[in-house]
Amino acid sequence: MARFGIEEEFLLLDEDALVPLAMAAGTRERFTRLRTGGSVTAEYLTSQLETATEPVHDRADAEAQLRHLRAIVGWHAQEQYAIAAATGNPFATTRSSVISPSPHYDDVARRLGHLSRDHEVNGLHVHVEIADDEERVRALNRIRGWLPVLLALTGNSPFADGLDTAFSSWRSVLIHRLPSSWSPPRFHDLEDYRGRIRQLLDLDAIGETSSLSWAVRLSERFPTVEVRVFDAQLEPEDSVFAALLCRALLLSDDRSLHGDRLDGIDASLWTAARSGMDARIIDPTTGEAADAWVVVDRMLAAGTPALQEFGDEEFVSEHLARLRVDGTGAARQRRALETDGTRGLAALLRAGTPAPITGRDRTPTP
Repeated sequence: MARFGIEEEFLLLDEDALVPLAMAAGTRERFTRLRTGGSVTAEYLTSQLETATEPVHDRADAEAQLRHLRAIVGWHAQEQYAIAAATGNPFATTRSSVISPSPHYDDVARRLGHLSRDHEVNGLHVHVEIADDEERVRALNRIRGWLPVLLALTGNSPFADGLDTAFSSWRSVLIHRLPSSWSPPRFHDLEDYRGRIRQLLDLDAIGETSSLSWAVRLSERFPTVEVRVFDAQLEPEDSVFAALLCRALLLSDDRSLHGDRLDGIDASLWTAARSGMDARIIDPTTGEAADAWVVVDRMLAAGTPALQEFGDEEFVSEHLARLRVDGTGAARQRRALETDGTRGLAALLRAGTPAPITGRDRTPTP
C-alpha cells in the first residue's frame, strides 16, 4: 500500500481579537526535544507552527497522528492564552509579523519585501510516495486538472482584516502573488521539470527549490509528489479526506483527461478560491466548464479504483455527504461568525486543536 504523509500549518491567534501572536520564548527549543509520532516545528512566521506525520499506510494511522500532533499544538496555544488555528488566513491582523530566524527565511523575506507583512498563510501539504522518478512526473501531470475541484472542496480562509473577503480561500489569492504559484505547467519528463526550475533559479525568482509555491510539486527530500493546493483544514478528518483523494488521483491510471491547459486550470483555481463549491470550473475530462459538484462526480469516477483498493471509498463518500450538508471550512467559519460573532468563530477554531488537559501548568501526554 502506497504510503503518504500530511503536513499541517497553524497560526497562533489571540483568543479574543483573533490576531496572530508570536510564540513564547523557548518554544522552538521545547519542540526540538519532543519525541513523538510525527514532528512539530516553527514555520516562516513566529506566529506559525507546522506539524508533520510520519509516513502512514492508512486512514486510521493518519488520523491518530494528526489528533496527537494537534493536541500538542493545542496545549502550547493554551499555555499562551491563544488558539492554534487551523485556518488558511487569520480573521484579522496587526501586520506586525516577525520572521522566524533562519538563513532560508531571511532570504525569503528579502525577496517578498512588503508582501511579508500580510503573508500569514497556512496550508495543508500532502505527500504521496511514488518510487519511480518519471512516474512521479506523470502523476503530477495527472492531478493538475483536478487541482481546482480539490481547492473548491477545501477552501477555509474567508476572512481578512476582520472582514468577509467574499472568497472561500483568501489564502490562495495571497499565494498567487508569488512568482511560482498555482498550477505548474505540464512537463514532458523529469528533465523538463528540472529545467523549468533551473530557469526560475536563473531568473532569481526563487532562491532555492524549496521556495517553489506551485500547488503541486515533486519533493526534493522524499520520493513523493507533494500536493499543496489546500488551505489548512478545520478538523483532522478534513485533512485525511484531502490526503486520501490525493493518493487515489496520483496513483490512478486514468487517461481520459482532456482539459489541462494551464490557463484553464489557473482560471478555475481563481473561481474555486472565489466561490468554493458554488464555482464553475473546467472539467478535466471534457475541457468544458461545469459546476464544481459535477466535477466532483467525475473525479470520484477517476479515483474510485484506487479508493476501493485502499479501503477508502466509504470514508470519502461519507465525507462528501457531510460537505454537502455542513459546507466547506469557509462556510462553517462564516456560519460561526454570523451565529455568535468572534466568540463563535474562536470556539470553532479552538475545537480543531483541543488541548489534552484543562490545566495550564502541565506537559502534554506523550
